[in-house]
Amino acid sequence: APSSADISVFLIARDADGAALACGALRQIDGTSAEVKRMYVRPEMRGTGLSTSILHALEDAARTRGWTTLRLETGKVMPAAIRFYEREGYKPIPAFGAYIGSENSRCYEKVLTDGT
Repeated sequence: APSSADISVFLIARDADGAALACGALRQIDGTSAEVKRMYVRPEMRGTGLSTSILHALEDAARTRGWTTLRLETGKVMPAAIRFYEREGYKPIPAFGAYIGSENSRCYEKVLTDGT
């Protein structure tokens, strides 16, 4: 199962005082794909665009590593996350990896191009 030991990229958005506001990570799946992990924005910072900034930075990091596909899992009971990922161009896919058979998971994928 995925763990913190196999995270390839971890990004943190901080305020001017250095307090963490949001984060996100990438876990390499294979030579051309990675999984978006640990996306989180502090509740009081939601709606400020931090999640979009973190996700776009992760996508850029994936491109620089030659990864062309990003996958992710979110919970079926996370409608805001589902709307966010779909708005950002992630398409529903069958469960993958450790999520196969999970009744509570929704999985998504985005094929990265040069600017999207």
